[in-house]
Amino acid sequence: MSITRSISTLIVILVLSPAIVPAASAASELKVFPREDKKMTDPQTGAELLFLTTAPSKETNLYFHERSWLADESLILFNSDRKDGGLMGYITATGELVRLAELGSATAAALDNHIYGIRKDKVIELSLEVKKSEDPSKRSTVTATERVICELPKGVHTTALNASCDGKQLACGFGGGEAASSGVYVMDIAGGTVRTLCEVPKEIGYAGHIQWSRTNPNLLSFAGIVQRLWVVDVRDGVPKNPYAHRKDELVTHESWWVDDQMLFCGGVHTKPQEDSHVKILNITTGQVRIIGEGSWWPGATASELAKRNWWHAAGSADGKWVAADNWHGGIMLFEGKTTRPHLLTSGHRTYGKGEHPHVGWDRMGKQVIFASHLLVDANICVATIPAEMQKANE
Repeated sequence: MSITRSISTLIVILVLSPAIVPAASAASELKVFPREDKKMTDPQTGAELLFLTTAPSKETNLYFHERSWLADESLILFNSDRKDGGLMGYITATGELVRLAELGSATAAALDNHIYGIRKDKVIELSLEVKKSEDPSKRSTVTATERVICELPKGVHTTALNASCDGKQLACGFGGGEAASSGVYVMDIAGGTVRTLCEVPKEIGYAGHIQWSRTNPNLLSFAGIVQRLWVVDVRDGVPKNPYAHRKDELVTHESWWVDDQMLFCGGVHTKPQEDSHVKILNITTGQVRIIGEGSWWPGATASELAKRNWWHAAGSADGKWVAADNWHGGIMLFEGKTTRPHLLTSGHRTYGKGEHPHVGWDRMGKQVIFASHLLVDANICVATIPAEMQKANE
């Protein structure tokens, strides 16, 4: 693979811990709460909106490039600041809620019903089993088996976990800011070893956003400060910059899509009246094309432009769709083949305040998840793509 602007010095890969895997704890039954969900229909598009939560508390979905659904789609993950909150799940068969654990940096596994997260310096694996209750008067049961995969170096600031597409490895970043060193840890899920894949030189700068390719278990990426987009092949540990942006060019909020392509948002007009298209980067050739057009015109206010520009974008696993959100809480779909736009839903945020939608995908390319203020408090909303839109994109 040829990726431009590689760091000339190969970084030595350092093994930090031996392959000693702690035994899993006994399975425990988790606390299940009654459903509180609410269904609505978007009056403009006809999309079904399912609000997983409606309580007077703050709920946020996982970051847009993390996996929110378990592999079998029996549970949807989210975070809550309610009492008995933390990392929670929505049981898709019944609408019930379940408190999962006090875990940070959570993400779902690619291939099985496991959840990964960090508790203090420990990387944790939760293996879940969800059993729907056949008796309406009784709650469903969710059992969890916890295993410590490994321990990270104590006292080191780490960023979010992300799981490889083959289900074998995890990655997280370390350092950033004023830390003496920054870089990427890679963990073997089965064996429990931790290694420093690479250290990020100061001239790059480290800004987090670790994520693995959705189709290639050898590639992961992180966000730099001087240049945003960096890709690392786990076989050599060398950070490479596949797209060098120009001074004052906006490049932000990247995510992997199909065929080792990356989505990102950006444009060439600077703040505060900036534009932001959804773009696709071929990391091998460096070729970039626009799949979701933003807008810019002289004299426009920042609020006006924010209705016509995009800030987070994620693609469906089947390659048919790219979803993008804006700062007014609009969710737009773009056809993967033709780039045709389809408004899915809007009005989920007031410009200048509230949680960003951070739109992400289910496993089947039929639903998107995002944070919504349509019901005032921050809630989790899942929008289903109408059949007519799906048919138009066949």
